[in-house]
Amino acid sequence: MNIQEIIHKPEGRRLEFKSELPSASDLAKTIVAFANDAGGEVYIGINDKPRKVVGISEEDLPKLEEKISNLIYDRCYPAILPEISFVSVEDKHLLKVVIYRGSMPPYYLKDKGKLKGTYIRVGSNNRLADETIIAELERKRRNVSFDSEIVMDASLETINIESFKSLYLEKTGEDLDFNTLKKLELIKKEQNIDYPTIALILFSDDSLRYSLFPNAKVECARFKGIGSEEFIDKKSITSHIGLQAEEAYNFVLRHINEGATINGVYTVSHWEYPIKAIREVIRNAVVHRDFSLTGKDIKVAVYDDMIEITSPGLLPPSIDYAAMESRQSDARNKVVASVFKRLGIIDQWGNGLTLIANEMKEYPNIKMQWQEVGLSFQVQFINTNYKPNDIDDVTDVTDDVTDVTDDVTDDNKLRLLTLVRLNNRITTTEIAQTLKLSTRQCKRLIAILKEEGKLCRIGNAKTGQWIIANKD
Repeated sequence: MNIQEIIHKPEGRRLEFKSELPSASDLAKTIVAFANDAGGEVYIGINDKPRKVVGISEEDLPKLEEKISNLIYDRCYPAILPEISFVSVEDKHLLKVVIYRGSMPPYYLKDKGKLKGTYIRVGSNNRLADETIIAELERKRRNVSFDSEIVMDASLETINIESFKSLYLEKTGEDLDFNTLKKLELIKKEQNIDYPTIALILFSDDSLRYSLFPNAKVECARFKGIGSEEFIDKKSITSHIGLQAEEAYNFVLRHINEGATINGVYTVSHWEYPIKAIREVIRNAVVHRDFSLTGKDIKVAVYDDMIEITSPGLLPPSIDYAAMESRQSDARNKVVASVFKRLGIIDQWGNGLTLIANEMKEYPNIKMQWQEVGLSFQVQFINTNYKPNDIDDVTDVTDDVTDVTDDVTDDNKLRLLTLVRLNNRITTTEIAQTLKLSTRQCKRLIAILKEEGKLCRIGNAKTGQWIIANKD
């Protein structure tokens, strides 16, 4: 990707822009956050809001390079080795600082110590890591997954795994005996005693699962319309994790339409959404969710205009949804993933994203998009053919949209459409502030543009987006 393309990308998990060298503390936080996560790049000499190349004086570049190198060495621990280079764009000079994903996390600020100086990257922000996240970073350093840790509170002889045994026999034709449990690392020996691992607890129907992992469940909902104010149906899936994906998938099937087309002498059924892709995303949500994050469950939401799956935990750094057609495989929960592969629920060769990409080609009217929301990963399947009767953001606007006042000018219409083109997730409040209108004036303007067929909205008020029709 060239520098011109990078300049027009939004700040995010792996990218940050600074018009000038930030304070030592702010830069150090970004550096350790990048090292603890997927790595990233900092460009100095580019203002973020508004995005503009301001540049750095050429004679200052060597001094800044040395200053940044010393700052990272003095303030960050363990040692982080940046890659610093000079870049020219629009006849101006920039400083590029590349930080690679570290192999010795957690990285933290020396003067703050591990507990108060460890930062992670959440979206475009640096967030202070709590003890749960620090523990996960330490497991990464040891190459140990959370689900492989033993649970000493449970007795292997009394734990209830009968349902899991039945599922294993059904899917593999084999008994889930002691040797198999050991081979799959569902049990481990500690001081000559066999204990279950967290993975086995998650596959069990034992009361311990409900007490240790009360949020290891899937919450499903079918909402009325495109907002989340009113339920049509909902279900809380609390069965063991081996059954959760199929139960959630079946919930989705109950709430979407299946049509049929004639192909020669055959009748071919066709769902309104790519069901194989949705099934794969739900399975991935269950297999790869971060079980160490307390208080978070998987959410599957069905709206009139889209299906949304949200899973606790950020996307693993080595997985790139933008390169879906390439084989990618990385398991956060190594034991759980191994069992799911054995059960035939997920693919062993990293073909899941390829399957999704291939089916999406058969659904040109469905837009698949993904984003990281806080410490969760969210995938949306949006029906671009959906025609809403109203827009969530303007529900309190009077129906008499012909009551045009001075604020509804052609200039304001053009400016609003320009704002939406630049950011299709801009909020009504942000539009109003930029155009120097009241919220009510802004809503009236939006309603008129909708009436004219120039603007519409898909998705709910929180996660939806604006669509501009090609009429002007």
